Amino acid sequence: MKVTSSAVSLNVDDVPGSAAFLVEHFGFRAEMSADGFASLTRDDVGMNVVFLRRGLATLPADQREEHATGLILAFVVDDLEGELARLRAEGVTITMPLTEEEWGERAFQVRDPNGVIVQLVDWNATPGN
Repeated sequence: MKVTSSAVSLNVDDVPGSAAFLVEHFGFRAEMSADGFASLTRDDVGMNVVFLRRGLATLPADQREEHATGLILAFVVDDLEGELARLRAEGVTITMPLTEEEWGERAFQVRDPNGVIVQLVDWNATPGN
């Protein structure tokens, strides 16, 4: 198998709302879009984020009404504190404050208009490793 690209696809009620959130606050751009569909990308992410409207007839019946619940869309960044300050200045509500885990992960979270969790992360070496 040769993988030529990757994407994460999320079912939401308001595709334009989720797409606009990633465009406005995270620098994504729409690569493709249609009624009930948006595929967003960034040159440095290595994957597309796809939003599909819940109930879309092209989805298999057992997936149509699912929502992107429980999923965390995580992006590793170089300047976590800078991104936190930028998002606050843009009026984005921080839904999980900056935390630091014993294994070296530091992260904070926001939610898009459909409740999709977006987490910004950086990794520090764990003491003693």
